[in-house]
Amino acid sequence: MSEVEPAGTRVIRSYHAHIYFRSAPERQHALVVQTWIGERFNVQLGRVHDIAIGPHSVPMYQIAFSREVFAELVPWLMINRGGLSVLVHPNTGRALTDHLVNPLWLGEPLAIRQDVLSDAPESDVISPIEPNTSPTRTGD
Repeated sequence: MSEVEPAGTRVIRSYHAHIYFRSAPERQHALVVQTWIGERFNVQLGRVHDIAIGPHSVPMYQIAFSREVFAELVPWLMINRGGLSVLVHPNTGRALTDHLVNPLWLGEPLAIRQDVLSDAPESDVISPIEPNTSPTRTGD
């Protein structure tokens, strides 16, 4: 057995959560969840994609958030996702590993298209999180 040191969490620059929807009722609920998130968390809400895009096999929207927001947002998503599938992944600069090896799934895991992902280091690809929300409520 090899003696490899474990990776430290400092390699995680930020996180993404992808909220998926596959029907009109799921889309409607996903938009309600998006509003709730914007009211409660200092995050960057992405555009709603009504078609599969990038590595995602179904429509979704992205939430980009800092390491500091993880401990409040992810547990909140666990109890407020309303049956929606949610992919939470770290951003380490290695997209393939981030999406397929190190993700956290809430609800049903969905297919991720690995043919559009790379594990080549992407040091300049991960943008800093610039929140576009103005929370008016607490995470509760």
